[in-house]
Amino acid sequence: MIGLDTETRDMVISTLQEYAERKLKPEFLRELDEKDEFPTQVLRDLYDPNQFGLHLMFIPEEYGGLGGGAYDIYRVSETMARIDLGIATGVLATFLGTDPITVGGTEEQKKLWMGKIADEGLLVAYGATEPQAGSDLGSLTTKAEPVLEDGVVVGYKINGRKQWISNGGVARLYTVLANAPGGPSWFVVEHDASGFTKGKPEDKHGIRASNTAALFLDDVYVTADRLVGGVEGKGLAQAQAVFGYTRLMVGSFGLGGGWAALERAIRYGQTRVQGGALLSTKQAYTHKLLVPNAVRLEASRAYIEWVAERIDGGDPEQQTEGAVAKYMATEAGNKAAEDAIQAHGGYGYTKEYMVEKIKRDVRITCIYEGTSEIMEWTIARDRWQMHLKSQGAYYRDWATQLDAIAAQTPESGAATAALALRALTVLLERCRLDRLTRNQHILFRLGELIAYAETAAIFSERAASKPTEAIALSPATLCVMARVHAREAALKIANDGLRWAIGAGQTDPNLANSLNLPAIFAAQAGLVDDMNTVAAALIAAFPAE
Repeated sequence: MIGLDTETRDMVISTLQEYAERKLKPEFLRELDEKDEFPTQVLRDLYDPNQFGLHLMFIPEEYGGLGGGAYDIYRVSETMARIDLGIATGVLATFLGTDPITVGGTEEQKKLWMGKIADEGLLVAYGATEPQAGSDLGSLTTKAEPVLEDGVVVGYKINGRKQWISNGGVARLYTVLANAPGGPSWFVVEHDASGFTKGKPEDKHGIRASNTAALFLDDVYVTADRLVGGVEGKGLAQAQAVFGYTRLMVGSFGLGGGWAALERAIRYGQTRVQGGALLSTKQAYTHKLLVPNAVRLEASRAYIEWVAERIDGGDPEQQTEGAVAKYMATEAGNKAAEDAIQAHGGYGYTKEYMVEKIKRDVRITCIYEGTSEIMEWTIARDRWQMHLKSQGAYYRDWATQLDAIAAQTPESGAATAALALRALTVLLERCRLDRLTRNQHILFRLGELIAYAETAAIFSERAASKPTEAIALSPATLCVMARVHAREAALKIANDGLRWAIGAGQTDPNLANSLNLPAIFAAQAGLVDDMNTVAAALIAAFPAE
């Protein structure tokens, strides 16, 4: 396993929290938001090795960094998102910008550029997206034309435009994706290169403390040693290699932003009297606006931690798992922030209470580094192939594993998660037999159902054996939350799966029975009592201030 020891990681997180309490007070963050101002001094502080050296988390030890692993960066990313997503995005942008070098650079390039970033605390930007090439990098139009001397390539002239680039207007170093004769390739471009200009900052809906700008490259010359890896045509493979990793981090942003809003709603309900009683005593408040969001966020956390451990254990090929993590955590974070506004009533709609800002900020997590729709498609495409290759055994075997967990720890919700996986297997097979995935919408809805099923399975597994240390909720409470999420996942697959299969023209008159609807509905027994337990645990964990 790679990564920091627990003591070092906890020290980084606590130091960051202490800095936020001193320097990043709500009034200051609201001011940044109103002024649409990039906090240059804050980033300098965070990158200053004598204070934080936060950028060193992303850099391997051999190049002067701390060598943080996926689990470490998830914890730090969530912490930063709880503080302010705009500032967090500025930090993440440097991590993204270094990715092409980390993954595809030659040893000489890594020593030079990663060492320079480590020593000088440089802001970095990731220049991939274009006006017509966002999630579809195959539509790339930026060109890199070789410059020859005596028949030898000595450099490249790059021409094109990039858009929506985080840190675009403030970075000192850029990794830029361009089409070379050999195919898409990454190039290192310094901020003061001739012909390289930055657009004005975008006037954004949220994360206004981050800098987002267009880049314009007009005959920008780079020497041949700025071609990442030294071989043309490796750019898309290099980008794909880190999707599991980077999407995990964006998922952590959704997790942190969601909890930042939800925590405020939990505390607010303990001070607000309505109808002669505190809101926190009313199921209409707790069971609609608090508990479901806490459950989805913690189900997402369990999955994020599972993926992070797989990456740190030497299995970086986690593109599908990274997509599940990002999809569930960012959608959960967005819904938690939305409901936090509702929980505050009219106050939630004012800037004073911060939840409206958090909602504006967290919304981007469902868009950047691949939209939720791209995640649904990625999940469905890859797991559909897995279903076909395994002839349905992939989720059936997983359900059998959950049966064993349920026998040992029935309180974990594993039995209900197994029902969800078996129903999913039936649904996938029905889609195959009736060719329902000819309808694009069906494929996308399958992506959503798969994400719910897999997070239910992982949450039940980890709640029983490896509860998180990242939040002040007991293992017993996490088991209750896993049960609630497993019920939701199973019911969603049963109801939504049946709806869309019938809607797309499935031919099995006994599909409802095949999905085992009676057992799934029976598994809902005890749901309200479990929600009561979760509500009480949330109030105990986050008392009124």
